[in-house]
Amino acid sequence: MLYSCEPSNIPSDTQEEEPSLYIPDLALGELFKDVQTSGIFNDYKTFVDCRPLRSPDSILADYMGEKEGAFFDLKMFVEKNFELPANIEIPDSFDFSDNMEAHLHQHWDYLTRSTPEQEPYSTAIALPYPYVVPGGRFREMFYWDSYFILLGLLESDRNELAWGILKNFEYLINTFGYIPNGNRTYFLGRSQPPLFAAGLEAYAEKNGQGSIQTFLPALEKEYQFWMQGEQQIKAPKIASERVVKLEKKTLLNRYYSARELPRAEAYGKEMRWAAGKGPGEQEEYFRHMRATCESGWDFSSRWFHDPADKSTCHAMDIIPICLNSLLFQAELLLSKLNEAEGNSEKAAVYSQNAANRKSAVNRFLWKQEDGFYKDYDFQLQASTQAQTLAIAYPLYVGMASEEQAEAVAEKIEQDFLFPGGVVTTLGPAAEQWDFPNGWAPLQWITIKGLLNYGYKEQALEIAGRWLALNRKVYAQDQKMMEKYNVVQPDLPAGGGEYPNQDGFGWTNAIALKCSALLNEKSGK
Repeated sequence: MLYSCEPSNIPSDTQEEEPSLYIPDLALGELFKDVQTSGIFNDYKTFVDCRPLRSPDSILADYMGEKEGAFFDLKMFVEKNFELPANIEIPDSFDFSDNMEAHLHQHWDYLTRSTPEQEPYSTAIALPYPYVVPGGRFREMFYWDSYFILLGLLESDRNELAWGILKNFEYLINTFGYIPNGNRTYFLGRSQPPLFAAGLEAYAEKNGQGSIQTFLPALEKEYQFWMQGEQQIKAPKIASERVVKLEKKTLLNRYYSARELPRAEAYGKEMRWAAGKGPGEQEEYFRHMRATCESGWDFSSRWFHDPADKSTCHAMDIIPICLNSLLFQAELLLSKLNEAEGNSEKAAVYSQNAANRKSAVNRFLWKQEDGFYKDYDFQLQASTQAQTLAIAYPLYVGMASEEQAEAVAEKIEQDFLFPGGVVTTLGPAAEQWDFPNGWAPLQWITIKGLLNYGYKEQALEIAGRWLALNRKVYAQDQKMMEKYNVVQPDLPAGGGEYPNQDGFGWTNAIALKCSALLNEKSGK
């Protein structure tokens, strides 16, 4: 049976009725639960990426009739009834020479996929244009990965492929009302950091403002997705969907989920993590975990009451620095594009929204006494204790004052900079988006943010350290990794619920950006 992604089945937090698609946890019932708690696959993502070879209804019926048999083997049953995702090998013709950049420029072809038509019973959502996957276990297009990948494509003069990413974003917005976490049916219901505006600006920087004007309706529609819920906030309620109202008309945003079930691609482990929670608590916990995944920082002590305890995740209570910075950027671009269309009145509204957001961020997220930004827990009406590299986002989008930028630059220099680049959070924790790990997207957010405010030498130092670490690991293993240990570069990155992945789309992209930046300095 195919399931329609309507609110009764998978809340999408949109006013759109999503098309009927195969959603494995809904379609396979008890079979899905048994597979995802059995341990027959080392990775929970494997089964949700499998494609049923016939009707899921008939497979489920056969399973219910056979599973109690004396000689029944669950793994054999799955292998008989499902096509397992393929492991794609890198062709021998690829260049693994000492020239890392030459390898990266051609590696886009290896990571490029095309699914123009919806395959029956596949969780992969068809997209009209080719796209680039991160690599490793990630066989689909991810939203925020694709923004950083787009930067690398532009650096590689792959303009057509970069344009296709923006067109795929537009298609997803027009189809679902938002850009899902990735083009998989089990990702529906949540988005990722809203970097569509940033992608448009990056493309326009190379191709001119007129090249992105046609995307205005899609950008407005995505913005409405993040802002819907405002009208439903009535005292004493202070939040609805992704909108939080703080004092009268002060609006900021949070990551959010309406769906009260464990993620299909993490079902077994999320059930374990929630095992100690009582009735009603589990459902709320699953929503917090999904909101964390919408942030892209999955997982980080940033989202936990107790930094060492994942079961204390409370992501929906938090107003994050990164999200509100990116929405500020979107508001400014919406104002600019509307002005170009001659819609001065709408342009003024978006400009005012940006000004209001900046004021609210300065009031609730900027800590003058500390000299940096902190996420805000609107339930406790207090800043969270986590110190994270998200402090670079206001610089990245140009929202910080000169004084704020100076304080943030000093904080990054003193506390976040290590031999391999900048670390994600301060203090040891068990999660992958934590100390001692560094991630390519956050290196670039920091580098570009510092450049925006004239801290060129500091930005180049970070770029140089990060690129040197990339080169070191590439020389040893001929791989670009998902994340790196920037504190002790001789050790691998840790944390997370799966092994460190190689590929890797956004790492490739930011290595190319850093290389170009350093070459520009040296005059090459």
